[in-house]
Amino acid sequence: MQDCFMRIFRAKAAPDLNESAPEVCTLMATAFASRYRRGVIILLSLVVMFAAAAIAPAQAIRLSRAESLRIGRKIWQNECGGTIAGLTSWNVGENFASLGIGHFIWYPKGVRGPFAESFPQLVEFAAGRDARLPQILSTPANTGCPWKSRAEFLAANQTSEMKQLRQFLVDTVDLQAEFLAQRLQQALPKILAGADQAERAELAGRFDRVAGTAGGCYALVDYVNFKGEGLLDSERYQGQGWGLFQVLQSMSGDNTRHAAVEDFARAAREVLQRRVENSPPERGEARWLSGWLRRVNTYNQN
Repeated sequence: MQDCFMRIFRAKAAPDLNESAPEVCTLMATAFASRYRRGVIILLSLVVMFAAAAIAPAQAIRLSRAESLRIGRKIWQNECGGTIAGLTSWNVGENFASLGIGHFIWYPKGVRGPFAESFPQLVEFAAGRDARLPQILSTPANTGCPWKSRAEFLAANQTSEMKQLRQFLVDTVDLQAEFLAQRLQQALPKILAGADQAERAELAGRFDRVAGTAGGCYALVDYVNFKGEGLLDSERYQGQGWGLFQVLQSMSGDNTRHAAVEDFARAAREVLQRRVENSPPERGEARWLSGWLRRVNTYNQN
């Protein structure tokens, strides 16, 4: 696979500089230097700073359909055991449906919880890619999940609406993976903005180290979907989060490139074990830990 970090976060000059940023900078430096013979070194330094400041935000992720399907099927296996039935689920003790390969959260109208909702955004993304939506999703996303409780959801398991919903989710595995990759693209700037300035460069370097490996793209896409960015105050137990932010913080910082995904997986296991230890006893999260750890172990199997 082509270097994931370069494809996801490959910087491009701002529109007015376009692809000619180096040439523009050279012309600027020459013009200034010819007029002002003194301070050429300072001028050149300023030009370099200007070019860096002109770099635009990261471009959209470019994954081939084959790559999207490969990543999507692995995540489908992680979240749903690779089963069609697993694409529509509602876990015991939760107040939302979990849908698709990424178990995207969908709350009933008027219901909210500690976790960020993502299914309406997926539907909007798929519609923007001309995916055919089932009737149950063709109404505005803010109407919320039509099933108000887990009992209602399970009772509707064999209805035409539920079957159409599952078929839509089967047909859009590649789009769901692209949606997850888009979320990854948006995650790093938010994480760096939420970090202390002193640690931003180190966090970015760790991210780069993982993303630069063949299996790193899958690991990062999967984890940010699996446990989020780690920035929401509501997604913390005893003040400690469990998202991508916390995993990057827990990495060793070793610059040995081939060990990047292994280091990421080790840090993820550490963060997830800490989450369970800090979780409210009534949630019984220990029952999920072995599955979570098996999932993280797949990051080393590329």
